[in-house]
Amino acid sequence: MKTDITHTNERFSELSKSSEFLNLILNNISSCIMLLDKDLKLRAYNDPLLSIFSNKKNENLLYRKCGEVIGCAYQIDEQELCGNTSMCRACELRISALKSYASNEAVFNEKITKPFFNFEGVKVDKHLQFSTRLFPYQKEKYIIMILEDITELVCIKEEINHLTENHA
Repeated sequence: MKTDITHTNERFSELSKSSEFLNLILNNISSCIMLLDKDLKLRAYNDPLLSIFSNKKNENLLYRKCGEVIGCAYQIDEQELCGNTSMCRACELRISALKSYASNEAVFNEKITKPFFNFEGVKVDKHLQFSTRLFPYQKEKYIIMILEDITELVCIKEEINHLTENHA
């Protein structure tokens, strides 16, 4: 494989032979990518998780449940483990991840609004777009969850709709 990719017409399948290249891609996209096990515990993640969703700076997040890792307000408010709060049974993220794991059913670009705690310990509603799918690797089954914070886009859309309604 050539080292200067600007002068090639290589497909990602060729470039993907480099783990360095794949790590650079994963850590430079804006979406959070999490690899979860059957218990919804974090096994791997990319850098955007730390800057967008995690309310725990400089803490080891591996082997913690998804809700705890992303700062789920219900988990923090109720001081319960992820999976044991009053809202866990209705959590779209949880349901989709488990559906993907159990039934090999992919979920694409679903949208939700949920409360999370940010770095300052303030509860904020975030609008998220998420996808989940089963990810078999080395005889084990995992769930890939991709989270995108679309809060700013939703707020802009709401503002435009509000302005449009007021001028109609």
